[in-house]
Amino acid sequence: MYLVPQKKLKFNKMSVTLRKRKNADGSYSLRLDIYKDGVHTIETLKNLKLSKGNTIDERARNKENLKLAEEICHQRRIELEANNYNLETDTGKRTIILDWMDSYIKDYDKSDIRNIEGARNRFKDFLEGKKLSRLTFGNLTPSLIEEFISYLESKSIGEGAKSYYGRFRKMINNAYKSRILKENILDFVGKSPKGEAMEKDTLTTEEVQLLLNTPFNNKNKQIKDAFIFACMTGLRWGDVKDLKWKHINIEKNQIKKIQNKNKKQVTIHINDTVYALIGKSLPANEELNVFSLPSHNSVTKAIKKWIKEAGIKLKITFHNARHTFGTNLAFNETEGLTITRMMGQSNMAQAKRYIKIASERKEKATNTLNLDLSSYNDKK
Repeated sequence: MYLVPQKKLKFNKMSVTLRKRKNADGSYSLRLDIYKDGVHTIETLKNLKLSKGNTIDERARNKENLKLAEEICHQRRIELEANNYNLETDTGKRTIILDWMDSYIKDYDKSDIRNIEGARNRFKDFLEGKKLSRLTFGNLTPSLIEEFISYLESKSIGEGAKSYYGRFRKMINNAYKSRILKENILDFVGKSPKGEAMEKDTLTTEEVQLLLNTPFNNKNKQIKDAFIFACMTGLRWGDVKDLKWKHINIEKNQIKKIQNKNKKQVTIHINDTVYALIGKSLPANEELNVFSLPSHNSVTKAIKKWIKEAGIKLKITFHNARHTFGTNLAFNETEGLTITRMMGQSNMAQAKRYIKIASERKEKATNTLNLDLSSYNDKK
């Protein structure tokens, strides 16, 4: 049994309906759709699957299973009407956490979906290692979550553990808000993941120019344009992919867009390089995307190959273009607060990292200016 992570319905309704769902192998799963106080739950009758019914015995077994499912459905209606069906205890305690997470991810539509999936996969690996893959919310304990944090720390570098645990918390908080849990178990967890952010590889202005001059051996040339565009604007992958012409104001030389990640509006000045990439002529339909891009995986592979062909020995993905923009702003003496505003960030933590990287670059560049003073010292 698991709770579907949906928004509350706009009406109060109590009902129990038996439904069949066809599986890939031709069999049918039986489930109960239960509505109580505007909340929808699904109780899967896992032991009462209906087979294809190719033989007399299979048809007879299907008839028995269907009859039993109808009896369970009738009993649930009685419990619901008598207000004895306790959503938090009866449903929550028996809900398999990984099954519920799968359901949560299926309906998840935010830009950090891959991170959410990653957190679920790591929790799955952790549970399998402890032979607890069928763990229910009723058996989830603060100490087990603390063990999971330690597991994340052992398997992650940089801020990886913090990032995945943050997504894990997001799912558990949703389960609490959905009334699967009577109380938020996270309030009793006394451990937080450790780890400092790793420095992301960034490109200098000269390296961006080198890339621009390097042939892009991919049929979709817009991948190249979009990457350079991101280096010049600091927009994330998701924001570049769904950037529309309506977000561009030619008269004010500005891009204004609500960021997918934090829903904050960012305003970016358009320079000559950006105009060279996108042009200055707006199409009649401003709802069209500025770039036509394939999947994130396809873009990542294309960029990796392009970087290698340019002779740049750095680990660069599309997201590194955003960090490149921030670092190059810092290198050119842009104030941290201005960088934060230009990139639509909530605080200056990331801007400080850009300033640190830029400072190290300058120090390294200064060190290359040393002169050979051996003959000079001999004459003193």
